[in-house]
Amino acid sequence: MKPAAFDYFTPATVDEALALLAEHGGDAKPLAGGQSLIPAMNFRLARPAALVDLNRIAELSYIRSGRDGITIGAMTRQRAVERSDVVARAVPLLAESLPSIAHPQIRNRGTVGGSIAHADPAAELPAVMLALEARFRAQSATGERSIPVAEFFKGMLETALAPGELLVEIAVPALPARTGTAFLEMARRHGDYALVGVAAVVTLETKGRCHTARIACFSVGDGPVLLAEAASVLAGQTPSEELLRAAGDAAATRDVDPPSDIHASAAYRRQLVAVLTRRALARAFARAGENPS
Repeated sequence: MKPAAFDYFTPATVDEALALLAEHGGDAKPLAGGQSLIPAMNFRLARPAALVDLNRIAELSYIRSGRDGITIGAMTRQRAVERSDVVARAVPLLAESLPSIAHPQIRNRGTVGGSIAHADPAAELPAVMLALEARFRAQSATGERSIPVAEFFKGMLETALAPGELLVEIAVPALPARTGTAFLEMARRHGDYALVGVAAVVTLETKGRCHTARIACFSVGDGPVLLAEAASVLAGQTPSEELLRAAGDAAATRDVDPPSDIHASAAYRRQLVAVLTRRALARAFARAGENPS
């Protein structure tokens, strides 16, 4: 298949890209890694009249560490983040999740911002960012704004980004002391989209009770799902096998309403949610106990 005809632009700066998007309006699409947009164009599922290629904008590719956490430019390649010592130290959950995304050849080209802005409900990064309480900086020709992750994902392949607006930066806050994280997913084969995946962040009190927990799940709905009921089961409690099993059951029965499709039934996905939530929490709590600072 070949895409429909389109105009092609290669801006060198963010301002140039935003001006082009403003000029062409809803007929223009930004191109990041191209791992999703180009196949959609080839199958004529997407027919943008103009393509604004962001790959020459060097200012959007970086990983920066600060006192309050790290910031990642939207055009930073997934493979660069995967290999970053800064990310491994500051955001181990992100580092742990990246090897599960497709294959190295894909991650060499795919960008962090592109995956987040595409908002595929089976993608790892949206759920990881939800668990980490990330914020996204969006910019347009008329200004910029900061969008909390809880307000960013709106549905199947839908985000809070307005026409002509670009995701330019991802900010991940620093993790508190006595915090542990874990990422698990189940796929038919390594590199396939997950049938279910779970990202967990837990913080312990000094006496070993659960202070806070944020657990996000993917491949169970129209976007990443925060497992609020499971987290409420854990609040103020001392981790135990019985408690983690109760949290997993709450996640499967009260937090998610997964679909059935050719890959898995809803019942099977619920079972995976229960098991993966329990296992991810066990790993995260163990790591929290090993991380006093």
